[in-house]
Amino acid sequence: MKLQQLRYLVEVARRGLNVSEAAEALYTSQPGVSKQIKLLEDELGIVVFERSGKRLVGVTEPGKAVLEISSRILKEADNLKRVGAEYAGGDSGSLTIAATHTQARYALPAVVKRFVDKYPNVRLSLHQGSPTQIAEWVSSGEADIGIATEAMDQYPQLVMLPCYQWSHVVIAPEGHPLLAEPSLTLQALARYPLITYDPAFTGRSRINRAFERAGITPNVVLAAIDADVIKTYVGLGLGLGVIAAMAFDAERDTGLKALDASHLFERNTTRIGLKRGTYLRRFEYDFIEYFAPQLTRKAVEMAMAGVGESYQL
Repeated sequence: MKLQQLRYLVEVARRGLNVSEAAEALYTSQPGVSKQIKLLEDELGIVVFERSGKRLVGVTEPGKAVLEISSRILKEADNLKRVGAEYAGGDSGSLTIAATHTQARYALPAVVKRFVDKYPNVRLSLHQGSPTQIAEWVSSGEADIGIATEAMDQYPQLVMLPCYQWSHVVIAPEGHPLLAEPSLTLQALARYPLITYDPAFTGRSRINRAFERAGITPNVVLAAIDADVIKTYVGLGLGLGVIAAMAFDAERDTGLKALDASHLFERNTTRIGLKRGTYLRRFEYDFIEYFAPQLTRKAVEMAMAGVGESYQL
């Protein structure tokens, strides 16, 4: 039995039983993957995958147990490598952060600068994607730490750590009629075209929910994943913008005005996601604490051990 055979099993299952995709992801050949899986099944004396001709069509009952154990073995093998790398390499190695555009653009720069100053020998990579992509990358091990607001809590294989809460603001060009209104209401917003986030990003679900509860249908004329894009089109007069408060800077965003919308839309919680059972290196604990000071090493260790995961901001 070889670890590589277990990797083949788990990857094939993760790819929906598509051996070709699994082989491509593992940088090997489809016949090689099929051969090694068959060798492992022969050694174990059980069938892991149900077959129809040459196609895999399902997972057998004993196969489910084999996949679960294989996943644990591979996770612990990876943890062994991480322990060795930490103690043999000192303050060196690699760290991959997956984050949404809003986090990468507005929340992370100061954290990254502080981290790089302390750990110049750690190769830091930043991947941007949707909340679902981020959760998938952390779950698969392609990223070490995921940072997002939406979707992350839908993945039970991740430990979720609440970092901070934030609200939305409504932005308008200087001189817009909305700025002269005595108060900001959903009814007033519904009278104008709106530009806001894509449904999968940056608290959009809470914006939708607020209008639904009020029985109002907003006129969303444009959706984007990038607050800077939203601000550009608001500046062109195409509509009002609804963005994260952290994305507006009065000095930088000249020609625009922001109105607090925290009374209209629920507050949002940005979370860090970590894969359960992963051994965290010292510089990972430090990165997390730089991003959210309340998440000390002790707090993170308790969450990873299944204690205190219900902690709320």
